[in-house]
Amino acid sequence: MSSNNMTSGEPNKTSGQFHSTKGTAVETIGNMTGATSWQQSGKQEHAQGETEYRAAQTKGYTEGTADRIGGKKDSVVGAVTGDSSQETQGNLRRDKGEAQQNFNS
Repeated sequence: MSSNNMTSGEPNKTSGQFHSTKGTAVETIGNMTGATSWQQSGKQEHAQGETEYRAAQTKGYTEGTADRIGGKKDSVVGAVTGDSSQETQGNLRRDKGEAQQNFNS
């Protein structure tokens, strides 16, 4: 995937979606013109874009899960120890994690 935005090694949903769409367009042009090299490169770029998008989605969901679990733990510990600040921060982290999971599911 030398042409995409994964130079940092991190999958990116926007970049993945761009390459998926671009690949589909290139493949369509190849189909219309009979240019098999365009068909193949379009299919390949589309597949790589889809893979990157799914990887970014999975990464985001996993990070959301970690925040949700960590936040729940902090919330419970704060409630048990009477530390309302820790409980509040835990609830916020849990809510953030849940939102991130929902966004990436």
